[in-house]
Amino acid sequence: MFNVESYRGTKEENYRLVIKQLAALLEGEANQIANLSNASALLNQFLDRTNWVGFYLMEDGELVLGPFQGLPACVRIPLGKGVCGTSASNKKTLRIEDVHQFPGHIACDAASQSEIVVPLIKDGELLGVLDIDSPEKGRFDEIDEKMLTEFADVLIKFL
Repeated sequence: MFNVESYRGTKEENYRLVIKQLAALLEGEANQIANLSNASALLNQFLDRTNWVGFYLMEDGELVLGPFQGLPACVRIPLGKGVCGTSASNKKTLRIEDVHQFPGHIACDAASQSEIVVPLIKDGELLGVLDIDSPEKGRFDEIDEKMLTEFADVLIKFL
């Protein structure tokens, strides 16, 4: 494995390799928990300067903690609350430069400074969100947003 900063390709080329690895890891496996677990482990290995990579899944109208890599996390997040709940309710990716400036931010890990949340939508239905936190402000850029959306699009095919 490699991380986005250490491989010789461009950041986008490195992400494309990880997306290919994801498809290879998930090929032929239908178990959602296994696929989400491998996806979070793969991203955690690939991304640098992050402190939490994982998923929250829709259950009974709220987000519930799913497979992740990092410190223990909030278990339930209501729709419309925090970055994850807002992303889920709007079905839009949110890239937050400074989580402390986000109204209603839920601080599961005090070290988190920036965050990106990508909704997982299949056939118009919200399955959950991919959530990635960083201890650095402004960690995520447009390339991260674009490529993590592509990563999520591939993952959704296996959920």
